[in-house]
Amino acid sequence: MRSPLFTKLSILFRRRPSVSWLVLCLVSVFGLIALLESSYSSTFDSVASSTNPDVLTSYRKLKKLVRNDYLELNSLSVGANWIKDIGFCGKERENYVPCYNVSANTLTGLKDGEEFDRHCELSRGQPHCLVRPPKDYKIPLTWPAGRDIIWSGNVRLTKDQFLSSGSMTKRLMLLEENQIAFHSDDGMMVDSVKDHSHLIAEMIGLESDAEFLQAGVRTVLDIGCGFGSFGGHLLSLKLMALCVAEYESSGSQVQFALERGLPAVIGNFISKQLPFPSLSYDMVHCAQCGIIWDSKDGLFLIEIDRVLKPGGYFILTSPTTRQQQDSSTSAKKGSMSTPLEEFTKKLCWSLLGQQEETFIWQKTVNSQCYSSQLSIPICKGEDMQLYYQPLAHCISGTSSNRWVPIHDRSGPLNSTDIEIHEVDPDDFFEDSGFWKSALRNYWSLLSPLIFSDHPKRPGEEDPLPPYNMVRNVMDMNAHYGGLNAAMLEASKSVWVMNVVPLGARNTLPLILDRGFAGILHNWCEPFPTYPRTYDMLHANGLLSHIASQDCSTLELLLEMDRILRPEGWIILSDTLGPIEKARMLATQIRWEARVIDPQNGSDQRLLVCQKPFTRK
Repeated sequence: MRSPLFTKLSILFRRRPSVSWLVLCLVSVFGLIALLESSYSSTFDSVASSTNPDVLTSYRKLKKLVRNDYLELNSLSVGANWIKDIGFCGKERENYVPCYNVSANTLTGLKDGEEFDRHCELSRGQPHCLVRPPKDYKIPLTWPAGRDIIWSGNVRLTKDQFLSSGSMTKRLMLLEENQIAFHSDDGMMVDSVKDHSHLIAEMIGLESDAEFLQAGVRTVLDIGCGFGSFGGHLLSLKLMALCVAEYESSGSQVQFALERGLPAVIGNFISKQLPFPSLSYDMVHCAQCGIIWDSKDGLFLIEIDRVLKPGGYFILTSPTTRQQQDSSTSAKKGSMSTPLEEFTKKLCWSLLGQQEETFIWQKTVNSQCYSSQLSIPICKGEDMQLYYQPLAHCISGTSSNRWVPIHDRSGPLNSTDIEIHEVDPDDFFEDSGFWKSALRNYWSLLSPLIFSDHPKRPGEEDPLPPYNMVRNVMDMNAHYGGLNAAMLEASKSVWVMNVVPLGARNTLPLILDRGFAGILHNWCEPFPTYPRTYDMLHANGLLSHIASQDCSTLELLLEMDRILRPEGWIILSDTLGPIEKARMLATQIRWEARVIDPQNGSDQRLLVCQKPFTRK
């Protein structure tokens, strides 16, 4: 958080301070540091022997404050121009995703699949630059047209890669001159997504997939989602399906899904747990996702059990599983079973049915069942704040007060549901009301008039942006998911990725129980997504949180620039000091930026920015 000294200087000098003033300030700061150092050496004995610990604590805070002021002023005077020198990255980084450098990971000795996993510690120290769009990049089509047609220049897929892909991909996609068209789900295809969804519904005892919500299925984790067609269909049924797929340098499933405006994030089942708490999803879906589920002593299946809610479903479509099942049933009855069958029994899962290559298991609603299965121990403690921890060979969530079968939930969360998350219902509903009002203000502020030569607040005569102006929003500090709820209530054609920052109060279980998409993330690190994948970024209080974590505001804004599409929007809400610092950096990153005073008597400010469409 910016110190009071620097805040005062920022207020006095709305523009960059003159050199003489900066030199004067630097001399003063150096003198103060010297005085403090001498005081420290002369009074050390008395401080050390003092019985009042506040003396030393206050001194350390003051010393840190002075040093921070010095570093801030020094960066303005000596290196004020270095931020301006942030240029564009080379062409090789047009689709750059930090933390996923397979070559570097291999050189460090990572193997057995871990070289494909997330390793941010090996990506640090990279030079600052702006990831530019490809030469043929075009602004995506608005929803819902953009769901079925994307520009081929916006994703990394060559014609040769398309021609060499499997038959299923060719049936789902049509590569034209400069577009990739996805087959509309009109039911004409024998193996269509709609037929697949209907089959799943029938196998779990429903008449059609339109009854998923009534059966308690609101959130779906789609592993290895292909190009997102299944998730897109579920989204049309008002379910939230999040695609999770491994990082791919080209032809990426996650990049394709996000380019279509569908929820997706990079993640894989190799060595680490997914960044979700236990009991997060009503259904986990894997259609030929390439994972050998019974390998590694069943660790992958245990991870599925961890994120599944009681009574949730695991859907597996795999020709390999069918072959194993056929081999088992062709033998004498009771003489053998597949390893997958054996392990699911240890997890207290029930096989609901099999049709062709599709299998469906249901997780038990009886938490005591696991105690009788001595082969897999119960985890000690809760895993609320897990963040890419190693896969664990134990059962999670059985002692949680969130152990509620999916069939027992219906409609929005009530006061009892909210209290389960140790949240005050009054605070929750007050927060909801705040975001309804804030969204109305945001939508009016996003009028391009705010970036005209004579910016003003849009009046009633000014047209508002269309309801489908943005396809997706990332709420980078989501709290209870209030912005997401306000978007839904206002019938905005948008889905929200709710991010709960590591180190903040972990409200992700509450967000997921509301049926929203969400993820835990450390904003001192890059986000697991491809460049240009979000239309709008929103953050309330994140700048102050980043400062409290001793992380770089500049690196945060550069990461935001990477994941924001050209002509996308940024709305930052914070106190005056962090907002002014971000405004200065935003102009150096080439964003069009305006600070808005809500005029409510507080020091809260809004920073509204737009990323330009820049080619170089």
